[in-house]
Amino acid sequence: MISRMWHGYTTIENADIYENMLKDEIFVGIGERRISGYQGIQLFRREMRDEVEFITIMWFDTLDAVKDFAGEDYEKAVVPDKARAVLKRFDARSQHYEVKAAM
Repeated sequence: MISRMWHGYTTIENADIYENMLKDEIFVGIGERRISGYQGIQLFRREMRDEVEFITIMWFDTLDAVKDFAGEDYEKAVVPDKARAVLKRFDARSQHYEVKAAM
């Protein structure tokens, strides 16, 4: 199993807008793509002093499944224009980890 981790940051004012966009539109759209080997996504949110951090972790069976999602340059972040409009900053590249244990 492969996990794909990505970080994005919004202003405090845009945090709820971004969270709702992720849950109601972006995650739904990813699911509707029916990517073979895609196992789901998790969303984490952390309030900081002057911004809000979001982390997404996606789960895939193989690196080929990641490439089906993100393209041949699979480390490049997949951030729709609508999301970019409310993000303050974000990782340009995602990190990928081989999952070695899950309890």
